[in-house]
Amino acid sequence: MDYKDYYNTLGVKKTATDDEIKAAYRKLARQFHPDVNKDSGAEDKFKEVNEAYQVLSDAEKRKKYDQFGSEWQNYQRSGGQPGGFDWGPWQQSPGGRTSYRTVSQDELNEMFGGMGGMGGMGGFSDFFNTLFGQGGFSGGFSQQTRQPQPRMRDMEHEIDLDLQEAYSGTKRTLQFEGGRKIEATIPPGVRTGSKVRLSGQAGGADLYLKVKVLPDPVFKRKGDDLYLDVPVDFYTAVLGGEVGVNTMTKPIRLTIPEGSDSGKTLRLKGLGMPSLKDPKKFGDLFVTIQITVPKHLTPAEKDKLREMRQMRHAQ
Repeated sequence: MDYKDYYNTLGVKKTATDDEIKAAYRKLARQFHPDVNKDSGAEDKFKEVNEAYQVLSDAEKRKKYDQFGSEWQNYQRSGGQPGGFDWGPWQQSPGGRTSYRTVSQDELNEMFGGMGGMGGMGGFSDFFNTLFGQGGFSGGFSQQTRQPQPRMRDMEHEIDLDLQEAYSGTKRTLQFEGGRKIEATIPPGVRTGSKVRLSGQAGGADLYLKVKVLPDPVFKRKGDDLYLDVPVDFYTAVLGGEVGVNTMTKPIRLTIPEGSDSGKTLRLKGLGMPSLKDPKKFGDLFVTIQITVPKHLTPAEKDKLREMRQMRHAQ
């Protein structure tokens, strides 16, 4: 079994920092990823790069690998052959488990632009398996039963919706590396932080669309309730009347009670957002009156107002 120089695979020195190792891995993983590079041998190269990163990005594995490497070089200098090398001090004990470092969402985004499958992550070499316990070897190098590869970590991708899309529900078309497309259905009632699960769409793992509902210029949202300020002219506030009010579906006429003060809030039941758990149920719409003072009054209008003021003060 040949010794694998993981530093050489990533093109870094043995003194490389964690950041240098990560940068080299990202560059090579993007270059040889099977969804990007269709050349013969690219997938095998991608697996070699991934294997090297699994070791060198983990402090404990890297320390063990460095110790093993020096012993292997001494052994070969003394004329030894791979088949006679004593693996005992480095093999993991029976029943042990090897921990894997899964690529993070940030790393995936930086490598593949936000979306993309990560197929082909498995396939570790016999060298890796022997050194880190994924199936021991004995004198004749007959491979023992391998443990199954761990499941990929679920991924997240943020999507922006406006309030109307969150109210009605919508669809999003997602394009992956290699041209693959899927259409995701966003249910009505989602909020910022809601997650929509797309089963098996992240290289065999699940992809979660994390929703961000953008601020609306008209409505403010609190849970499933909506809040709206409505300008009401002075005369309607004093005498009562109707004003037009927008809702999420259509404009309506709202009755303003006589003598309403600025800041008075009226509740319109069932005109808020749909419930994510039960789209047949809705929150409420709360309308706050904002009285507007008339401008550019005529002399006659001012006289009438002065007369009204005198009448009020005389009471």
